[in-house]
Amino acid sequence: MATPHIEAKPGDFADTVLMPGDPLRAQFIAETFLEDVECVNRVRNMLGFTGTYQGRRISVMGSGMGIPSLSIYAKELITEYGVDRLVRVGSCGAVRDDVAVNDIVVGMGACTDSGVNRARFNGHDFAAIADFELTRHAVDAARERGTKVLVGNLFSADLFYTPDSEFFQTLKRHGILGVEMEAAGLYGVAAEFGARALTICTVSDHILKGEALDAQARQTGFAEMMAITLEGLLRDDQARQPS
Repeated sequence: MATPHIEAKPGDFADTVLMPGDPLRAQFIAETFLEDVECVNRVRNMLGFTGTYQGRRISVMGSGMGIPSLSIYAKELITEYGVDRLVRVGSCGAVRDDVAVNDIVVGMGACTDSGVNRARFNGHDFAAIADFELTRHAVDAARERGTKVLVGNLFSADLFYTPDSEFFQTLKRHGILGVEMEAAGLYGVAAEFGARALTICTVSDHILKGEALDAQARQTGFAEMMAITLEGLLRDDQARQPS
């Protein structure tokens, strides 16, 4: 049954959904990496698609920017469409000296200045972490490809234009790998409603150094991130098959 935000019919979504922020990036992913693609959602232009990757049915749908937007779509995908794996694929900004533009970051955890996880956790701190098996399989896929990935903490910010630029130094001291706007919310929704989630990001800019990828470099880095994501999901499928 359709929701206020998704018009897809039951069965239109696969059990696995990739979630970039930009709906046009969702279309690009579907048309570039998947076969036999069908558009299953156009409500509010938050495009959603289902296709196959090496015979495996996979969906991709935009999440919009920020935790509130992503949380709506992730919750409805899980509770109304039976989705049980969600992977955010996006970009992040670096603050550490040893993290460079075009690096790929796997978000094992996600700190945040948002209050959404406290709201769902009776006012207490909630450790927003990725699913271990999804994380492990993505890292294994990267290693097999010979691609360096960084694994650790992200920071999911509520404000893109923060009034407290000095806070970036605090993030740096605490070892944050990348600053983005959705991962902590995704992990909280997945935990509450019984799904598995992961965030993989390409570092698109270095906040403190003022460096940024050009368009061509973004495209190359994004393609490698997608390869790691999709091959990691296939590894996860194989691991879950009964022996």
